[in-house]
Amino acid sequence: MPPNAPLVLGFDTSAAHCAAALLSGDLVLAQQYAPMQKGQAENLVPILESTLAQAGHNWSDLDAIGVGTGPGNFTGIRISVACARGMALALGIPAVGVTALEAQAFGVTRPVYSLIPARRNMYYIQKVGDHGAPVEQLSLEDAQARVAGAKSVGPVGQSDFPEAQTPIAEAIARIASERFASQDPTQRPAPFYMRAADAAPAKDAPPTILDAAP
Repeated sequence: MPPNAPLVLGFDTSAAHCAAALLSGDLVLAQQYAPMQKGQAENLVPILESTLAQAGHNWSDLDAIGVGTGPGNFTGIRISVACARGMALALGIPAVGVTALEAQAFGVTRPVYSLIPARRNMYYIQKVGDHGAPVEQLSLEDAQARVAGAKSVGPVGQSDFPEAQTPIAEAIARIASERFASQDPTQRPAPFYMRAADAAPAKDAPPTILDAAP
């Protein structure tokens, strides 16, 4: 590995998985991927520690952190982003947020449509590489129409794209490695949400709290 190559830990829990990758320069030192529908909160830190240990490193060796910010599972996004922010603060290193759409398109010739499944038969879609292109949420039919005849990565459009094979945590680490040196060190990643949470505040008025009798 090149001398003084930055050591970057990337991770993601925005979908039904815990994924981690440790990168030194262009070299992947270790990576793990564990499918799971729940349990990310309990498993993320042990997986990160195991990834570091596999490469003979510890937390204090890191130069930067990369974290997946979604869109995706609300709880999973909060878990990873909170972990990244806390670690960055404790270690005094930058934390770089990377969207799942951008990570999925890493290494692919751009511009390219990146799509990932959302709930209720919807899809998140963004034209990555088209500066300023918004992230949208479209139905399956509208997403298929949008990418028809265009280059795309993801489950819509059925594009065979051998370029798009970078595991998500590795892609996050590589993007973070490219960006962290120019990022404001006080900037922290934030969850990328496309819609409000399903849970809503109760509509009923709260109970009246009475003062205790003297």
